[in-house]
Amino acid sequence: MQLDSHIHSIQEDLAKTSGLGDEATVQAAQRLTEALGSTLHLRLLDLLGEAALEIGGQLGTARIEVRLAGRDPEFVVVADEAPEPAQVPGEEYSGRITLRLPDSLKTAIETAAAHEGVSVNTWLVRSVARMLDSRPVRRGRNRLQGYAQG
Repeated sequence: MQLDSHIHSIQEDLAKTSGLGDEATVQAAQRLTEALGSTLHLRLLDLLGEAALEIGGQLGTARIEVRLAGRDPEFVVVADEAPEPAQVPGEEYSGRITLRLPDSLKTAIETAAAHEGVSVNTWLVRSVARMLDSRPVRRGRNRLQGYAQG
């Protein structure tokens, strides 16, 4: 995402508005718009960071990071590790359910479990526990994560 074109558009809008005044007003507005370029860039980055936090708070087990590559920001969706399901002290995994699945779904579950490096049973227990957990995920509203590349 390139912010420079947006900043340039804002500067042009300010220059057009200053054209309504006399020559001194036009010159003063031109100097101001040039000086505001860096401030506008920082304010737009702040806005993108707030938007990422707002949207990320609604994603559940993922978050959105604003990463900088030079001066250009980009949004990246990062999946958080799913927490281990809470187990009641003294409770063993002894309940059993026989479940018949279509082969395609069974294969997809096996692939997902292998991707996470866990057994199919563990993957299924985690998935079911996540689905049954009705507590919303709380995130700090003022926490911003990411990295910058030069």
